[in-house]
Amino acid sequence: MRPQAAFSAQAATAQHAVLSSALSSALPTVTFPGDPGAPDGVFPNNVFATAAGVLVVGRMRHAVRRREAARSDIRGFFADVLRYRVHDLSAQPHPCELTGSLVIDRARGLGFCGLSERCDAEGAALMHAAFGLRATLVFDLAPGEYHANVVLAVLAARAAVVCPAGFADAAVPAAIAALYAPHALLLDARAQAAFAGNVIALSPEVVWMSDTVAAALGAGDHAALRAAGFAPRSVPLDAIEAAGGSLRCCVGEIY
Repeated sequence: MRPQAAFSAQAATAQHAVLSSALSSALPTVTFPGDPGAPDGVFPNNVFATAAGVLVVGRMRHAVRRREAARSDIRGFFADVLRYRVHDLSAQPHPCELTGSLVIDRARGLGFCGLSERCDAEGAALMHAAFGLRATLVFDLAPGEYHANVVLAVLAARAAVVCPAGFADAAVPAAIAALYAPHALLLDARAQAAFAGNVIALSPEVVWMSDTVAAALGAGDHAALRAAGFAPRSVPLDAIEAAGGSLRCCVGEIY
């Protein structure tokens, strides 16, 4: 995260509006108003996530993020409007920051969970059960890494973007890459630092990323995404990235 003086809330708000508009061209998109008491609410996927008919509410590591989990408007939207059952993990003691810590291959029912201060082993087990997964691979992130979804993305169950330096054990990213071969992109530290692991496929044909990521990926990476059947689309998010997350972190998926 950059120093506070380098962060522009006005620019971040404007970029978030552009992101919401862009994503609405692909899928119905719901944007909730911000809460001044929960300034990190721009990254909802850490706190709220879904399985079919179920809203999962995570247990956040930091108190400022726990305020988001109590938001009655978001809970009410899922419980009263969509009629989702609420699986609430927010009051138990084990950190489990949902699809920040847990990357899910929805088609296969597989989870890839990175352990850090944001998710411990018990938290990983709780999320495995909450999402009804068939199997979850649990691994340690490299020192200093906080979420699996900044070093790993699974795209429409047929490709993976992997940042090997973000894993404590080199055998783990190698195994994940082998699972998604030949469509596994192994990124270097420069691309990782630009949040290139924080991309998302919201449809089988398009992978969404920030302009920063698009510029950081090499020609070979872009060609590999196209070979996997994805057309890259990007939006400016540098003001939001100053807060420690990129495009994937801004998207809470509804299944």
